[in-house]
Amino acid sequence: MRSKICGISDSSTLRFLTNYPFPPQFIGFIVNYPKSKRYVEIEKLKNLLKVDKKNSLYVAVLVKPNKKILEEIKNLPFDYYQIYDCKPDKIKRIREIYNKKIITAFTIQNSEDVKKYKLYENVTDIYLFDSKGYEKSMSFKHSLIENLKFNKEVMLAGNIQVNDELENYKKIADIIDISGGVETSGLKDISKIEIFLNKIKKVND
Repeated sequence: MRSKICGISDSSTLRFLTNYPFPPQFIGFIVNYPKSKRYVEIEKLKNLLKVDKKNSLYVAVLVKPNKKILEEIKNLPFDYYQIYDCKPDKIKRIREIYNKKIITAFTIQNSEDVKKYKLYENVTDIYLFDSKGYEKSMSFKHSLIENLKFNKEVMLAGNIQVNDELENYKKIADIIDISGGVETSGLKDISKIEIFLNKIKKVND
């Protein structure tokens, strides 16, 4: 099981992650969603991404991205674009123009929301199943996806906490995506990040 830590907005936390003995495979940055307290405006983002990613992959989290933001970030060292609220043909165009791997994010409330993944099979590298909360840490019923057979890797988000039994997620997902669960009073907490990464390593050992 692999991990993603999302909503990084300061260089000291980012350096801690990239220098960790077993870092997260994915590190996410909120690029164009100012409603999120983890949003990073473009000039700060450019500086932040000067931190060497080493063995991790950098992910731009984008909600309905327009051409302006896509042009602004096209030369930044992102490996994946994680996209919310876009139709398959738009994602296909983004993928072709900017030559990035794609994580398509689905916000889930019921089984109808889950079924949408089938429309994105040809334009997606990883499916991300998240709650309807966006900037709020909310949960959804993981049972909605646990018996489905996917032909892509599955990333799981939505109010995952550092003291959850991460072993239980192994049945449903290839990658665990955590953000608020490694924060204290709205800020990334190094001690919680360390607990999370150590637990992921333990699950895999």
